[in-house]
Amino acid sequence: MRATAGARQWVGLAVLALPCLLVSLDAEVLNMAAPQLSADLRPTAVQLLWIMDSYVFVVAGFLIAMGVLGDRIGRRRLLLAGAVAFALSSLLAAFATSPELLIAARVLMGLAGASLMPSTLALIRAMFADARQRGIALGVWSASFSLGGLAAPLIGGVMLEHFWWGSVFLLAVPATLLLVVLGPALLPEARDPSARGFDLAGAVLSLVAVLIFVYGIKRLAAEGRPAVPLLTLVIAGAVLTLFLRRQRRIAQPLLDLSMFADRRVRVGLIANALSFFVLYGTQLAIVQYLQIVLDLSPLRAGLWALPSVGAFLLASLLGPMLVRWFPAGRVIAVGAVIMAAGHGLMALAPYGGGLPILVAGMVIGGFGLAPVYTLTTDLVVSSVRSSRAGMGAAVTETGAELGGAIGIAVLGSVVVAAYRSGMSGVPGLPADGTLMDAAAAADRLPGSMGTALLQQADNAYGMAFAVVSLVAAGLVAVAAVLAFRVLWPTPPGAAAPASEPSDMVVPTQPSEHSADGGERATMSAVDR
Repeated sequence: MRATAGARQWVGLAVLALPCLLVSLDAEVLNMAAPQLSADLRPTAVQLLWIMDSYVFVVAGFLIAMGVLGDRIGRRRLLLAGAVAFALSSLLAAFATSPELLIAARVLMGLAGASLMPSTLALIRAMFADARQRGIALGVWSASFSLGGLAAPLIGGVMLEHFWWGSVFLLAVPATLLLVVLGPALLPEARDPSARGFDLAGAVLSLVAVLIFVYGIKRLAAEGRPAVPLLTLVIAGAVLTLFLRRQRRIAQPLLDLSMFADRRVRVGLIANALSFFVLYGTQLAIVQYLQIVLDLSPLRAGLWALPSVGAFLLASLLGPMLVRWFPAGRVIAVGAVIMAAGHGLMALAPYGGGLPILVAGMVIGGFGLAPVYTLTTDLVVSSVRSSRAGMGAAVTETGAELGGAIGIAVLGSVVVAAYRSGMSGVPGLPADGTLMDAAAAADRLPGSMGTALLQQADNAYGMAFAVVSLVAAGLVAVAAVLAFRVLWPTPPGAAAPASEPSDMVVPTQPSEHSADGGERATMSAVDR
């Protein structure tokens, strides 16, 4: 029988949850700090978008390279080094004195953050050989994001009430210290000893393709003349083509393209990316609606976000349990339907629903997202050989981060375009003005004039918020249809590749062979 994990592995899982807490804390508190950050540094609308999403872009570009690097040099070693780098770049961000310096710090944070997530997922694959235990471990791993989200509104809200916006970046320091101290004692080292060299040229090509593509998406969404952005996207496509041709040609590619031959893996990645496209793309709009339209303080806005984070936490643990009785593809599809329903409900908030409807929609959306994320992650990570687990984990996270980055650019631009349409022709406001610009202008106007301007801005933003919520609901519904049609259960041992002989340097983990020396097929949650 396949060996099961012991106490050391489960305690080690708690240590692996620290980077997840770190990432979710950073993302949540930065959204909360956006209004204060804008008032202090006065970034332009484009600079604010880069402050919010440059981290995500860099993470997406470097994930595959970092995942493969972890396979080469050791995932624990890369995890600890990345954690230290993340803390140092967070300190730089905390004390940034200009938008440009903050953007640079966010880029460095992204480079360090790209080393964290593939390493944690690959170590979970190494520590939990049993498929059911791995499903539970992935649920805990996913739930740790929720715990970070639960802590962020409380801790971040208190810090923003009493300190400057940069204090939110200091939250990374204690989490990093715990990881660096406990990691060497509790986490096994795991790597691919058969790997030789590192495809540096492929890593550069993948990074350039991602960054150029994202830049083109941002320009296309922001400009009325599409010629230059479309040319940029064509260049990104050409670089991507060069990268893929190189991966097919070299002996030890950065990315094993054979994993995409299984359409269930492809659909799992699409469903994962679409859900994060919607999640990341609507987060800033929700925060601004709570703090500016509904006039809530950062702390109160954070408290009203807690129920949705709690729903995600509950569903993260429930999803791996449900696959014992229902096909995982059906659980993923139902989760996507629930998420779509939540965003559809949020669209009613500006039209009489108010705060209760908005919070209810956030709760329903969070509950639906968790099984989509957890189960599609298990599907992709379990589809590759254990020696290439870092690469498989990186592919999953790249899909999520790139989907999220594009979501920020595209859905953020949808909000901006819809808002400007509602505010067109208003005197005294710049053509590229934001909701915060309108609020500042209203404060300078006397009495009823300021009130009228603020009311018009609130109505325009409410319409924009409803539009983006409906777009988000439609996109997640597409993911639900794909999952329902493609992610059928398969006979045991038929879908997943057989585990290769255990070539991992994991002294504390038993071999993945059966007792008689024969190889056993690794069975993902979607196969059950």
